[in-house]
Amino acid sequence: MIHLQEVKATLPPEVELVAVSKFHPAPLLQEAYDQGQRIFGESRVQELQAKQAALPKDIQWHFIGHLQPNKVKYIAPYISLIHAVDSEKLLLEIEKQAAKANRVIPCLLELHIAQEATKYGFTPEACTALLEAGTWRQLRHVQIAGLMCMASNVDDAVQVEEEFHRALAYFNEVKARFFADDPAFCQRSWGMSHDYPLALRQGATLVRIGTAIFGEREY
Repeated sequence: MIHLQEVKATLPPEVELVAVSKFHPAPLLQEAYDQGQRIFGESRVQELQAKQAALPKDIQWHFIGHLQPNKVKYIAPYISLIHAVDSEKLLLEIEKQAAKANRVIPCLLELHIAQEATKYGFTPEACTALLEAGTWRQLRHVQIAGLMCMASNVDDAVQVEEEFHRALAYFNEVKARFFADDPAFCQRSWGMSHDYPLALRQGATLVRIGTAIFGEREY
């Protein structure tokens, strides 16, 4: 029993739901698909490969976890969006593999806003430096489509919303400075099962929800 429709009912129409399906079996994804869900989020390349082969071909697969550059080649032929580009090295590898697949792959730059030291991503300063350097402007097979972040995993709603607010303010700054003429730079991927109502208040356009739809993961 999944809770897809209950979650969808809480989202405004302009926000897209990424059903985080990692660690859940393919039949559960098929059930969500049969209820109309088309965007699924995975974070392990091997698991994604198996599901992509087994499930309907019109699914939009989003890669939402930390992606190692040496794994990009396996998903480049079909991935719809890579959420967590956290280094220029990864961006250049996506360009290389997307060119081989004759595709343009949309990507989000991952911001490190949270307080935990374990989170991946660019600090706002490092992200600005990357954009100022301008190498990305030469990439013909990568489309920088927005930003992604994770808030601190704490119970303090004020802190979490403040972190999402900082991400939104930074998005607006980057949009105005680097992407003012690029309508494709529009995605703000923040918010998960436990904090997405706060993310919605702070401009999220993509929310990554797993547990609230599928229940606890099957490890």
